[in-house]
Amino acid sequence: MATLARPLEMAQELVARVLRPGDTAIDATVGNGHDTLFLAHRVGAAGKVYGFDIQQAALAAARRRLAELEDIDNIVLLQQSHESMAAQLPAGRQERLRAVMFNLGYLPGGDKSIITRPASSLAALAAAADLLAPDGIISIVAYTGHPGGAAEARAVAGWAGQLDRRRYRAARYDCINEPNNPPFLLAIERLAADNRADEES
Repeated sequence: MATLARPLEMAQELVARVLRPGDTAIDATVGNGHDTLFLAHRVGAAGKVYGFDIQQAALAAARRRLAELEDIDNIVLLQQSHESMAAQLPAGRQERLRAVMFNLGYLPGGDKSIITRPASSLAALAAAADLLAPDGIISIVAYTGHPGGAAEARAVAGWAGQLDRRRYRAARYDCINEPNNPPFLLAIERLAADNRADEES
């Protein structure tokens, strides 16, 4: 068993550190539902998970994966772009939003011509950063090997690098000796007031 986590695994490890039962979480790119299921387990029956994907095939695959849960009343799947998350998240849930997970690219096993794009992804990330509760985490796994992926990854990394350091901490995690353009992880932490004071001192 490898000691170093891959970006997808590291994303879940970081989210697991902050997400508690009763919290709210967003899977901004549902895909086949792996992160949706992970988030549902973390928040429990008292929490809520909102999943976004524009493809019906993705939502159908996710529903099949989620069928293993005894209670799925805490999961809301929406066939909408992730940039609409601010409009879809009820006000009563916004203050408890502690994790937003993104997997940028295309649906594994699906139509590779349907990909996430910089304009909608950057709009969704800006909304997630605004909505995120203090000490919450945004994870972004960016794939660069497909057409358009490298440009989107550069745009997203540029956005993360320009976040206000008094409010957010941004980090990058990737493998540097693997072939074939492996994905990398960006993690954004919303700083609580006491952490902001440490950053400014």
